[in-house]
Amino acid sequence: MVATLRVMLDQLVAPTEPELAEASRELARALVAGAPSGCEVEAIAPAGGEDVVAAVPGLTGLRRTALARRELSAAFQLGVGTGIGGGMIHSPSLFAPLVKHDRVHENDQTVVTLWDFRPWESPNELPRSVVGWHKAMLKRAIKHADAIVVPTHSLAGHLREIAPALSDRIRVIAGASPLHFEVPGDEVGRRRAMDLPEGFVLLSGGASASEGLDAGLAAVAASGVDLPVVVIDVEEGHEPAVAELASAAGVPERMLHVRGSLDPADRAAVFGAAVAFVAPSRRAAFPWRVVDALTLGVPLIAAYSTVHDEVVVDGGVLVQATDSSSLVDGLGSELARALSSTVTAERLGVLAGDRGRVFSWSEAADKVWMLHAEL
Repeated sequence: MVATLRVMLDQLVAPTEPELAEASRELARALVAGAPSGCEVEAIAPAGGEDVVAAVPGLTGLRRTALARRELSAAFQLGVGTGIGGGMIHSPSLFAPLVKHDRVHENDQTVVTLWDFRPWESPNELPRSVVGWHKAMLKRAIKHADAIVVPTHSLAGHLREIAPALSDRIRVIAGASPLHFEVPGDEVGRRRAMDLPEGFVLLSGGASASEGLDAGLAAVAASGVDLPVVVIDVEEGHEPAVAELASAAGVPERMLHVRGSLDPADRAAVFGAAVAFVAPSRRAAFPWRVVDALTLGVPLIAAYSTVHDEVVVDGGVLVQATDSSSLVDGLGSELARALSSTVTAERLGVLAGDRGRVFSWSEAADKVWMLHAEL
């Protein structure tokens, strides 16, 4: 008898967050590649959109819902029937049919994933509809999910505070950079196409307060490091806000380069020219770009948080701070120290690369298979 794991791949049809879309694709590919004997992977996706089967070779099937993503999202929130059916369902997000089912007699399972606690931690940074949807879906997960996956133990603790009833159903499975994520051979040409310089300090994020970009930019300016500054993952239309933050922080306009979400090859090419990556955010969320920096062996200077402490360990420099001013001073001082000599920068790069080998979608997929086997 074949066991079929059905993976929700709505983000490949109608992406709402680039990181979530990438994580969904990479996990699905790893699940296919690592499927145990007698097991297979099938996709569930909303109507319309991209060719999911082409994005994830090896799927044994694709079940399209009658509803498009927007309508399906509303149906999930309300708990109404969607025609998806039972079986083993794994979702890389909270987007799943969280309804009453029979795990004991029918072997139905539903597992969902939570990567970012912004809807609870900083709800004012998101549309009310988005916050409402996430909170409603977590309530449904408390009632109906067989397990909920978070990427770190610190976030597991955060989830227990929000939803104590989930305590024995929480599992920790980390994310990773894409498979074969490495600086491409045509990195110089890619950076030229993006109109980026060679050798710069790299940051990621937007102008929202929880991103900490104001502190990160101010730290670069305070460090005295005379290098260009590149900021990636800036949402379209938010470039002027980031430029204003940089100006207020003391970063000259001619030294600032703002770019949006990049595909893995372009992103790796950007990291390939970064002399250091500064991560000022202390948000309760999985730090995707920190993991990228570790994977590619880029010197890392990060604000201390329980998430960064768990992810970075000894792969970078963590700066403890009691307020924004001390964070700016600490990040700036450590950045200056990191780039004070070639030897220091190379040592930090080696430490980052050593830690980066811990993160693997193959290992994540193995843990997902084990989780469903346990259930």
